[in-house]
Amino acid sequence: MPIITIFGANGSQGTAVLEAILADGKYTPRAVSRSLDSAGSKALIAKGVEVVVGNLWDKESVKSAIRGSEVVFGNTNFWDPEIWPADPQGKGEITQGKNLVDAAKEEGVKFFIYSSLPNATKDSKGVYKHIYHVDNKAVIEEYLRASGVPCAMLLTGYFAENMWKVGAMQKTDTGYHIPVSGFAPEDSQSMTWIANELGQATVALLNNYKDPSKGVLGKSYPVVTFKCTFPEFAAAIAKAIDKEVKFTPLETTGVQEFDEMYSYQAKVGMYHDTPIPNPDLVALGVKFGTMDEFIQKEIVPRFS
Repeated sequence: MPIITIFGANGSQGTAVLEAILADGKYTPRAVSRSLDSAGSKALIAKGVEVVVGNLWDKESVKSAIRGSEVVFGNTNFWDPEIWPADPQGKGEITQGKNLVDAAKEEGVKFFIYSSLPNATKDSKGVYKHIYHVDNKAVIEEYLRASGVPCAMLLTGYFAENMWKVGAMQKTDTGYHIPVSGFAPEDSQSMTWIANELGQATVALLNNYKDPSKGVLGKSYPVVTFKCTFPEFAAAIAKAIDKEVKFTPLETTGVQEFDEMYSYQAKVGMYHDTPIPNPDLVALGVKFGTMDEFIQKEIVPRFS
């Protein structure tokens, strides 16, 4: 079977993609890790997944990791401690992304799927120009498009899994609350259920990119599961777990990167022109979940 090499295979996105590839069975997944001795690598090896060493700072090691692959799934991590906060602008993310694109081109990769984000500076007409973890990915996307490597982009919203993975839903004396800066009660957030949607979307692109009639190559696909206000989300969770859940608006997170991100999401909005669920992905076979399904499957077992 053809090989898809997955970067970030131990993270939320890479895990979702890897599991979907295994379930689909048409491609052999290859996971890239900085070390074969890490707990994540050992767990993948135990599952029978090929794990190879690659470091995005080192293009030659990336070329070696990719070699023989038909497809690459790439994502870059602004939050890597080697990138941020040592450099507030996280320019190392762009360096890593360009290394990955160059390696894919030099190894003759047939299709590159990149997990991207919009350019917030352009999207907001310069109002929000310090959201580097967003804009950096847009820069890498532009570089990928200019490289000539056949590609498509998957663009994510706010990770619904943040409720527990980064502690966005916090325990209180009477239940839970969701504290968020930049959002008024009436502002909507675009949320992506990564575990349910991103892998499906990747498989859909893989299985259709060779068919010109599908128009996959060069296209960007927002992957948004549901859109809601935080009070609506909190109320739905409260009903499901039978506990108090409140939205708590904050003036600041204390970090400019986050404050601008939330304000941008609240006041400009992500993917506001794309219907939910994305009809282009639905046409390719993606079966999106709903907010209620996410709450029942992911929130109830963790917070009831």
